[in-house]
Amino acid sequence: MIETLDSQTKTELEAAAFRQLVAHLQTHTDVQNIDLMNLAGFCRNCLAKWLKAAAEERGLSTDYDQARHYIYGMPYDEWKIKYQK
Repeated sequence: MIETLDSQTKTELEAAAFRQLVAHLQTHTDVQNIDLMNLAGFCRNCLAKWLKAAAEERGLSTDYDQARHYIYGMPYDEWKIKYQK
């Protein structure tokens, strides 16, 4: 079904799924990055790097800390203090 959609609709669905993934990870702070890496081969930091790269591909200026803040829902150092085991 998805492969038959027009490009705009497909992009909107992918973006919605990404936003849901980010929200899910923000509410499941008990899931550690190392667990994600071991299980899925990516973590919150990977998502931040991918987001930064996507922005740069479109000529947008961002930095890694800004991207991590978006993914974590707070500054990374704050998340580490609160949730990293």
